[in-house]
Amino acid sequence: MKIAQGNHEAFLASVRTFMPHSDILEDEFSRITHGADASPYRLIPRAVLLVETEEQVVGVLEAANTYHVPLTFRAAGTSLSGQGVTDGILVKLGPNGWRQFEAREAGHSVRVGPALIGAHVNARLARHGRKIGPDPASIGAAMMGGIAANNSSGMCCGTEQNAYKTLKSMRVVLADGTRLDTGSAESRAAFSRDRKLLLQQISALAHEARTTPGLADLIRRKYRIKNTTGYSLNALIDFDDPIDILQQLLIGSEGTLAFISEMTLETVPEPPLKSAALVLFQDMHRACAAATRLKTAPVSAVEMMDSASLASVAGKPGIPMSFASLPAGTAALLVDLRATTSEQLEAQAALVGDLLKSFSPLEPVSFARDPATYANYWNVRKGLLPSVGGTRATGTTVIVEDIAVPIERLADAALALRSIFDRLEYRDAIIFGHALDGNIHFVFSQSFNTPADVKRYARLTEEITQLIAVRFEGSLKAEHGTGRAMAPFVELEWGKDAYALMLRIKAIFDPKGILSPGVVISDNPEIYLKALKALPSADPLIDKCIECGFCEPVCPSRAITATPRQRIVATRAMVNGTAATGEFGARYDYAAVDTCAGDGLCARSCPVGIDTGELMRSRRQDRRGGASQKLASAVEEHLALVITGAKAALGSADMAHRMLGSDGMANLTGQLRRLSGGRLPQWTPYLPTAATKAPTALDAGARNRPRIVLFSSCVNSTMGPARNAPDQRPLWQVMRSLLDRAGYDVALVTSSEGLCCGMPFQSKGFPVQADKSARSLEARLLEASRGGGDPVVSDTSPCTGQMAKQFSRVRPLDVTEALATLVLPKLEIRRKAESIALHATCSTRKLGQDQMLATLAAACAEEVVIPQEIECCGFAGDKGFDRPELNASALRTLRTQLPERCNVGYSTSRTCEIGLSTHSGRHYQSIAYLLDWASSDATSGN
Repeated sequence: MKIAQGNHEAFLASVRTFMPHSDILEDEFSRITHGADASPYRLIPRAVLLVETEEQVVGVLEAANTYHVPLTFRAAGTSLSGQGVTDGILVKLGPNGWRQFEAREAGHSVRVGPALIGAHVNARLARHGRKIGPDPASIGAAMMGGIAANNSSGMCCGTEQNAYKTLKSMRVVLADGTRLDTGSAESRAAFSRDRKLLLQQISALAHEARTTPGLADLIRRKYRIKNTTGYSLNALIDFDDPIDILQQLLIGSEGTLAFISEMTLETVPEPPLKSAALVLFQDMHRACAAATRLKTAPVSAVEMMDSASLASVAGKPGIPMSFASLPAGTAALLVDLRATTSEQLEAQAALVGDLLKSFSPLEPVSFARDPATYANYWNVRKGLLPSVGGTRATGTTVIVEDIAVPIERLADAALALRSIFDRLEYRDAIIFGHALDGNIHFVFSQSFNTPADVKRYARLTEEITQLIAVRFEGSLKAEHGTGRAMAPFVELEWGKDAYALMLRIKAIFDPKGILSPGVVISDNPEIYLKALKALPSADPLIDKCIECGFCEPVCPSRAITATPRQRIVATRAMVNGTAATGEFGARYDYAAVDTCAGDGLCARSCPVGIDTGELMRSRRQDRRGGASQKLASAVEEHLALVITGAKAALGSADMAHRMLGSDGMANLTGQLRRLSGGRLPQWTPYLPTAATKAPTALDAGARNRPRIVLFSSCVNSTMGPARNAPDQRPLWQVMRSLLDRAGYDVALVTSSEGLCCGMPFQSKGFPVQADKSARSLEARLLEASRGGGDPVVSDTSPCTGQMAKQFSRVRPLDVTEALATLVLPKLEIRRKAESIALHATCSTRKLGQDQMLATLAAACAEEVVIPQEIECCGFAGDKGFDRPELNASALRTLRTQLPERCNVGYSTSRTCEIGLSTHSGRHYQSIAYLLDWASSDATSGN
């Protein structure tokens, strides 16, 4: 196979003529951090290109052909087989393009760009009761381009709802830069005229596949089960038109044949009702026999788990400890049902339950519809990867492999795999899978730190490939793609004739060998053992990271500096010596440490619960010298004076704003910020005015009603509404209005007393001062609540989150929870607002109250707009002032996502509301303002 080896410098010089230099990354920090993916391989690219348009892709491909430079395309980097790594040129989807979306035919089909995340597509399709067919476990992070290029699938889609089966059309750029839109008759006609030889070659391949004795039958048999090994040879016998064959060959081609710039897929129904049963069996054969019977039953998914899998999650939240002591050989099926009506769901449960009884389950079959039990059942399955990833020895990585066999041989294959693991002493290996498809996953930890480690891994791989490809005639890769991991074994699985077709496919589509050399097709029989990823200890906070990338979509700095995965990769590079230059350290300080919002949302997406923000806070703490510590202590001890000074500054800024106007103020403050070297904060027309001073107590039991302690945080004790905000009252006054009308007396505790939850200190790397602040506040709230007898309500979600972590004697209620549970049921609400925007803060999400906030907003407005792809707003306390680029990047799509009729927004953090207002062009205020207006007789306020 021809592999390009060309002139990289000339190539990059050419690319600089049509791409912004900021999108051509050649520094060591960017090359190391962007080069990492979820696979067990590590290669460092020579350069990283962030392409934003199809025209740029054409230019890059033309330059690569001219200078014989290899390229590797990458979407989200969640693939597991090494198809997304390279030591050549890495071409990634840029952060701003490729996000086209159009639901067609009432949601029965959808046109999408390659950078849209699968879960986000499904969220937009939900209003139609539809979803895309492919459902990989990585759907919360995987992008549509990668889902199509890898023919990714998961628990429910089987072989009938994957990208191959649901594809309607696509736009592609071939290796030589030629473009084709298979959904356009005009484009098809032009392509047929201009690329006649290519189409003739494809037709010849199809003819050979159909006429070579036994080959068509082999292809049909191989695709009765899941198969992503090699190229999609079924395209050669499923379609007649060579253009249709071409587009189907690109599904599962892993970026080695062309670039997919857009696709249109048929969607599938997403029934609203669901139930599940976790059924235990005496042994694997009984479980798999039951699964075989269920293949024709009305089930959505059937997940198989062996006893080691069940034991690995025993005792986790909602999972019984008894799983740890199940008899050896026990197996389980997690059976999932979906329906559109309760009657259908009950009928399905009765039918499936009766079928399962005939296989003698260890306990009676019971389907659960209640959300808590249903979630617990699925937590067993979802907890399997974290169970290995979170307990593995430091210095090892997690290998996630998948194979498929005919379902009638599933039990024998699972037991044979277990025998290999036991013999080669992979003690932590667990086996599970999508039983209806004969699809087995196995997860184990593996060290690559010594030659002996690599030799052991090689032996394991060789035994498994022989077992699955030869003995069971199965698929060496069912869902995860061939990549580098299985490239040497494609011919073993498919045989000489089929493999010869694959070689010709590669040669026809990529004659110069510029697209991902070594992926899918490789001449190197040991490529799967090269560039293996060693993970030596870097910091206990991150050593369990498996670099899966699930954290990246929620990170506010992902489009401007670094993601959590990249921060971890950079930290590891600094510790283990991979990073060789001083420039790397300087870049690390800004990109990794300074622009990390520290919100902790990454921990919610991480399979092993890593909070990368905690690592970055520890790095900030390492920087703090004696002078910084003394200053922080002084601020903590004299907080009331600091708040007074801050209010004076806000008052002065507001006066200047009033005198100069917005344009004049922007020019003046912009010049002052530049002259100060960025030390002066960024000014915005939505900057708050100074907060009105609150009384120290309000109706504290005067009317013998239930009593609530309201804590007004330092930010709300300092910052009032912005000039021209719809409601000019201070938040404490609005909260008092609501609580009073709901029948409560209010005792007010404010930060003007010198009280703080400690978050400002914690986020900046001053944990001692943070702890002292939290202890002082808890003591004051304990006193105010009469020993904890009265509910304590916090008016700011980030403060609530900090108090919830720090307090041991007082449980604060967030403003969201307090309004939803204590106030909303007691007031008469009218939907006065036509359309509002809503932002759930990071703390709201971590407190598990984002749905509660949405319900609260929906009670007050006809339409609640929650923008897609905006998780953390990036304001991060005061970073919106001194690192405004972070906030601007995180909210770069906000304004365009809000319809004109949506003229106001709501949230639960005053600082977040500043950034949201600035970047939406609409005033955001606390959700309390909306509820107060919707429950009052006032006719304006929105």
